[in-house]
Amino acid sequence: MEITTPIQEKIEQLNEKFAAINQKTETHLEGLLWAKPITYWDYIQTDALLNLQIQRTTLPDEMVFIMYHQVNELLFKMILWEIEQLCHNEAPATPFFTERLMRISRYFDMLTTSFDIMGDGMEVEQYMKFRNTLTPASGFQSAQYRLIEFASTDLINLIDYRFRATIDRNTPYEHAFEHLYWQAAGKDHKTGEKSYLINAFEKKYKDEFLRWMEEYNTTNIWQKFKQLPAESQADPMLVKAMRHYDYTVNVTWVMGHLNAAKKYIESQDGPQEATGGSDWKKYMHPKYQRRIFFPELWSEEELRTWGENV
Repeated sequence: MEITTPIQEKIEQLNEKFAAINQKTETHLEGLLWAKPITYWDYIQTDALLNLQIQRTTLPDEMVFIMYHQVNELLFKMILWEIEQLCHNEAPATPFFTERLMRISRYFDMLTTSFDIMGDGMEVEQYMKFRNTLTPASGFQSAQYRLIEFASTDLINLIDYRFRATIDRNTPYEHAFEHLYWQAAGKDHKTGEKSYLINAFEKKYKDEFLRWMEEYNTTNIWQKFKQLPAESQADPMLVKAMRHYDYTVNVTWVMGHLNAAKKYIESQDGPQEATGGSDWKKYMHPKYQRRIFFPELWSEEELRTWGENV
């Protein structure tokens, strides 16, 4: 092979790259002699991915349920990947900020429209049978979704609506954690008693949640927006992207989830609980907890009727 100028330039670039980390270029080049060619299935780890679906029952539609939620978790991971790039950029330009927000929103748009898979893609009779084997697990226990919330807005906007007046930026994270809106799904605030749903969730993730609450206290999406120059905060495309993200996550996606759950949970007579035993309607419906990431970007009328006209 002829050592052309472009090839020589690439060799020099490799020398610079490996010299910067005290490595020998020839060693790495020799390693290429023994490296296997990459394949799609190795790169994507297809075999590992397709062996993560383990049913607890013999009902076929349980496989739909498992794969659907695994896809959700993969999309949550994609969202967190974009949020990290945005929130850890010291001075994001307005186009970058807008583009990253729209990426995140598109993932949530996918999540929202995907509820047809849950709503129409499983037989009610099958679901009502295999759901009993899931108790006390619940989709409530998605840790990644909580991380998305912590990284999106100021902590006060995630506090149970009944306790927001008593909590501010000086409140210890541990105390604020005990008054997050989703504690209402499994905690009696009069007695302080928590359900197994909450206790198991906290045992697994509480330490990580507290770290994220502190890390994103000043670097969440809203705080990054407020750190932009005034003209950027007034940029119509950026404001539209912020509002779209807020409404998509806290109203559209939530209502898609709620309506899919209602079809199955309310298919039987009498009062029904979610698999984790939570008060699922008051926990999920946006008009009760009024989860709003960026309240300053909405009018008083929009805030007053949040989640009511869906």
